Amino acid sequence: MKYNKCGNSGVMLPALSLGLWHNFGSVDDFETATQMLLRAFDAGICHFDLANNYGPIAGSAEENFGRIVKVHLSAHRDEMFISTKAGHEMWPGVYGGNSSRKNLIASCDQSLRRMGIDYVDVFYSHRYDGVTPIEETMQALVDIVRSGKALYVGISKYPVKLQRKCYEYLQAHDVPCLLSQYPASMFRQVSGVGKNGLTISATNQDETIPTNLELASQYGSGFICFSPLAQGLLTDKYLHGIPKGSRADKPTGFLRKEQVTDARVEAAQKLNELAAQRRQTLAQMALAWLLHDVRVTSVIIGASQVSHLNDNLLALDNTTFSADELKAIDTILAPKELQM
Repeated sequence: MKYNKCGNSGVMLPALSLGLWHNFGSVDDFETATQMLLRAFDAGICHFDLANNYGPIAGSAEENFGRIVKVHLSAHRDEMFISTKAGHEMWPGVYGGNSSRKNLIASCDQSLRRMGIDYVDVFYSHRYDGVTPIEETMQALVDIVRSGKALYVGISKYPVKLQRKCYEYLQAHDVPCLLSQYPASMFRQVSGVGKNGLTISATNQDETIPTNLELASQYGSGFICFSPLAQGLLTDKYLHGIPKGSRADKPTGFLRKEQVTDARVEAAQKLNELAAQRRQTLAQMALAWLLHDVRVTSVIIGASQVSHLNDNLLALDNTTFSADELKAIDTILAPKELQM
């Protein structure tokens, strides 16, 4: 496993981190979840990314993670880097899903109980809720660190203008933002901004505005990407359209049928041809492409079975791209309609 320095800190994170957003909830096979988590740890993936609402049902991913750690990894807690988040809907009532101090502190306490641990390594504000003042949310993060319930803090999915404000507030209170977490993939970037076209800001059309990635680097925050395979579009699963029973074939979920456009399928086919020339799968090349940017600390992968995890790990065998390969990728990704 390759490890990268996380921003202006002494923390080293694995190039690939394991996310428990999908496939670790109460509706999933617990034995398979156990095998995946243990395989990841054995492969050097020491960072596990959770949130209080991961499941389904909400909270069950943390509960299952805690069960696995208690039985198999309790002696290795100090070798693990555990993160969780709060801010999306979690419990009934007006306090159950926003970025208020009330929600964040209660959520942190609940997450620790579910996982059966004394502290998390990183606690994130999962989103800006559009209501709570940034100062209130950031002060809650500061106080969670000072209470000993988290070692570091992070932010996720904050717009650029507020992202800067978060960094400055946290720095002023001596609890700098360790990690910034944003969705990123070949289908979620703006061509021509940032190294190799990577910007992680699908809505940024003004090149004078810093991207989420650039701003994190400027303020010394590590940067971690989620949804690197565009919910499966950057795998071989959708190279010929929507297969029956796939994520996009279902009426609910994070990949909608209308997102599997002809243009994206065609682009994925071209990228797949390039990946084959590199002796990689499309998914492996998509992960390697993100990691090629030195400002990216880690990429969060998900898996539904151990074989998928093993395939993703092979991406680390080749994260170097020639100038011709990068130019070819930029050309394929140039059409704006590919962006998600």
